[in-house]
Amino acid sequence: MAAAGPSCLLALVFLAVLLPGGAPLLQASQTWTLLKVQQLLGRPPALRHWRRTTDFCGGGGTVAPSASVVCYGDTVTQLHIAGDAGGAPPLPLNFSLGALVTTLSRLPDLKVLTLSGLGLWGPLPGKLERLAGLEIVNMSRNYLYGPIPRGLSRLQGLQTLILDDNMIGGEVPGWVGTALPALAVLSLRNNSLAGTVPESLGRAPSLRSLVLASNNLSGNLPDMRGLASLQVLDVGGNSLGPAFPRLGRKVASVVLSRNKFTGGLPAAELSSFYLLEHLDVSLNRFVGPFPPALLSLPSLQYLSIAGNRFTGALSDKVPCGDNLRLVDLSSNLLMGSVPACLRPGGKPATVVLSSENCLDRGDGSQHPSPFCQNQALAVGIVPRHNEKKKVSRHAGFIAGIVMAVLVAVSLVGAMAFFAVKKMTMEGAKTRPSATLMEDHTSTSSAYPSKLFADARYISQTVKLGALGIPPYRSFSLVELEAATNNFANSCLLGQDSYGEMYLGKLSNGASVTIRSLKVKRNQSSQSFNRHIETISRLRHRHLVSALGHCFEYDLDDSTVTQLYLVFEYVQNGNLRSRISHGTEGRKLTWGQRISAAIGVAKGIQFLHGGIIPGLFGNNLRISNILLDQNHVAKIGSYNIPILGEAAKSEGGAGSRHQTDRYIQGSSFRCLPSSGFDRHN
Repeated sequence: MAAAGPSCLLALVFLAVLLPGGAPLLQASQTWTLLKVQQLLGRPPALRHWRRTTDFCGGGGTVAPSASVVCYGDTVTQLHIAGDAGGAPPLPLNFSLGALVTTLSRLPDLKVLTLSGLGLWGPLPGKLERLAGLEIVNMSRNYLYGPIPRGLSRLQGLQTLILDDNMIGGEVPGWVGTALPALAVLSLRNNSLAGTVPESLGRAPSLRSLVLASNNLSGNLPDMRGLASLQVLDVGGNSLGPAFPRLGRKVASVVLSRNKFTGGLPAAELSSFYLLEHLDVSLNRFVGPFPPALLSLPSLQYLSIAGNRFTGALSDKVPCGDNLRLVDLSSNLLMGSVPACLRPGGKPATVVLSSENCLDRGDGSQHPSPFCQNQALAVGIVPRHNEKKKVSRHAGFIAGIVMAVLVAVSLVGAMAFFAVKKMTMEGAKTRPSATLMEDHTSTSSAYPSKLFADARYISQTVKLGALGIPPYRSFSLVELEAATNNFANSCLLGQDSYGEMYLGKLSNGASVTIRSLKVKRNQSSQSFNRHIETISRLRHRHLVSALGHCFEYDLDDSTVTQLYLVFEYVQNGNLRSRISHGTEGRKLTWGQRISAAIGVAKGIQFLHGGIIPGLFGNNLRISNILLDQNHVAKIGSYNIPILGEAAKSEGGAGSRHQTDRYIQGSSFRCLPSSGFDRHN
């Protein structure tokens, strides 16, 4: 035993000499590179323990989970540096992202790079292509801006690119799907990307996860049925749509919330997604029947359809998948009963949200059934038997309009015949009427194409449009104050309980009538948009036309305190005074009277059928027909909805006559010859 001792000792010494005594030391040049990175990053807390003597490859550079250095042999292959979860403020102004990338390029074998939440700022440099071996890049939670550089397309081995929570702008590059054949994960969440999603992403051969949520993307998504490996799609919080994306059957998570997708869900396609675990289509514009088959998908754990307009009656007998954990059906138009499998006794571990539907729950969280029925009609979901009734009613309505127009045209024709005959017998020369000139005019751009598409029965008279009328626009309060000498009493044409009316002169010399309207408090300009849109269409040769509007705001809460409506100023008297009460020199000739009658018919036709919805109940009187300097007849009193609603809010249900008088006494009759007559 004693003789064996020296031989054993020699063997141990021999092994100690031959075998390595630990991990190899990092190359000196790469140690210098890591310390330079530490300096460029401002010595963040996660790297304060780094020294020249640190054994980086032996684990000395690692402080989990903030910093980690992984080596292969004596070279760095992975570098992970992460700030706090809340991120870090931007690095000083002397920081250079380009210098940082140049320094990192001295690590030739680097394959994984994480620089997250460190306050990096500046455009993402194309110099990243110098790190040719990169496979995974994570630079999330920084202050990077500008477009994604073309240089990244040269990283042929890149598998994962994560740039979440930055300020990256521009468009998603078209080369992403073709120039990076190994790309499996692309995450660009919460940036400022705009434009459409490129079609090339639908041909990315290795793509497994695509996250583009919380950007400004729009348009339809590309066809992704060819992405055999795609498992995660998250594009929530954009303006994508309207078509539901075409996806492969292996997808496991689909998030489309907060977009502009419309129409119905592709029930047949979704029912074949047996691996689908997470589906969120909330807060879109989906309509139509909700497909109950979604509840029975075998892998589904999370389903949210909240905030859409899904319809249909749910049944107790609808089956549910075994893995469901949360189902959100709230804020739709569903009726019937919550399926038994979603009730507390059916699946105790499943959270079910179903408020603001029309379900039979009896807990006060639902709308009455007529609410969902009416809302379904509002979004165009109409039962077939109702469609037939609706068509018949419209047919009768249109037939009535056609008969009325034919009768009016016949009367006007008879009047024209007898008038021309009388003038011929008297030997008087007839001059061309203003209406003959209208036949050679073109349609005004003041009417949108949708108007004529919806009201195809509008005659050529309506299509002539607002001939010679200035474009409708929004006036500033400064303009109106200048036009009326700061609303001086000398410009006041009249007033009533609803406001005042002023004669104004614009900077271009045009005279206008400005009608002020008091409004109820706590109303913003958005609440008037529907009325302003209608008023902006009240522009026709034979109407006293609207020229614009102006809102006056409260400086404290930005609510509207006064609404001003600007109209033409017509100053040649009314038709009654020019027929029976005027002097002989001011009386209209028979030709002018016939032209006025035809003009009034055209104006009425426009009010009834030239805008949608039409304006009826206009209380037409001969004293409300005004004449301009060319003796063109203009209807000076018609029913503006915003004025009628204001009168009703003040006078109640019995104030219709008061409303008519108020409208007639408005800016349409601000004439020196007739004054502010509230009783005609």
